[in-house]
Amino acid sequence: MSQPKKKKSATREWLDALVFAVVAASLIRWLLLEPFTIPTASMEKSLLVGDFLFVSKMHYGTRIPKTVLQVPLTHQKIWGTDIPSYSDAIQLPYYRLPGFSDVERNDVVVFNYPVEFQYPSDLKTNYIKRAVGIPGDVIEVKAGELVVNGQAAPKPEEMQYSYDLISNRPLTVDFFAEYGVNPDSFMAFSNGSGYMVFATNEVIERLKTSPVVVSINKRIEQAGENNSRIFPAGSNYGWNADNYGPLQVPAKDWTIEMTADNVLRYGSTIEHYEGHGQVDIRDGELFIDGQKIDSYTFKQDYYFMMGDNRHDSLDSRFWGFVPEDHIVGKAWFLWLSLDKYESMFGKIRWSRFFKGIN
Repeated sequence: MSQPKKKKSATREWLDALVFAVVAASLIRWLLLEPFTIPTASMEKSLLVGDFLFVSKMHYGTRIPKTVLQVPLTHQKIWGTDIPSYSDAIQLPYYRLPGFSDVERNDVVVFNYPVEFQYPSDLKTNYIKRAVGIPGDVIEVKAGELVVNGQAAPKPEEMQYSYDLISNRPLTVDFFAEYGVNPDSFMAFSNGSGYMVFATNEVIERLKTSPVVVSINKRIEQAGENNSRIFPAGSNYGWNADNYGPLQVPAKDWTIEMTADNVLRYGSTIEHYEGHGQVDIRDGELFIDGQKIDSYTFKQDYYFMMGDNRHDSLDSRFWGFVPEDHIVGKAWFLWLSLDKYESMFGKIRWSRFFKGIN
């Protein structure tokens, strides 16, 4: 006779349930959806600090993990510690499963921050921006306005810029709150004469009607005024955040002559993201594995990312192109939004529940 099956202990049942939950959550997070929280104001007012959203891995195709030795449901560190949650002893080649679509111009995209070179590419910090330039596009910014392929780019509905606001008396948090400007979106000048304000055009027009507001002027860097923080590093094109380009976004199989100018524009991209063993840039020339390169064909597509809060966004204007293998997924929809300046149930932004992201 067969022996009756021994009943599992309560501890064993709990352990089995925990293992199943971790495996299921890991598979969903890898294959389908990953939660993401908006930490900074670079996308306001399109996305707000305190928004919780789901990132779709399905739209662009799920990436096969490059770093396979990792504690499940972690990213860079083990929760609550500074202990790395992974080992880079084994690194798989990049591969992506088929998706519903390619990254389209103006999609809101989550990606790995490219210049965080201390981590493997799939474990770099997740950023969220708008893909304003896709492979082959020519990007320009003229007096703060984005131009793509010679045409003015469409603006997000609630795009923000920075403004200098001069008032005839000190202004309070409550004053700005009446206009929908939170405490993170204004800063008093050191001399007390006014404020720098991040706001939409609609809010600025309302502020202009206030009797305590003397003047409001948009902050725009002058054309030809070189900003040393601007990509590409070391250039002297007279580019800044408000007057930038033209610069073409690299595309897979695009071949360029490696002139001194192209080495300056694209050399760092080839060095860091194209998978070569040894890349050297010397005296305006590019060397790969010791051989001077006169022309180069790109191995993958790239994207140009910008935040909707154009004057409060560190984006591709400052650190360059986002490689295709750094794309995590498409920002799909919000499932919760909390306002840190409110309390109790007032913290919940009810109107943003299950809102789609455009």
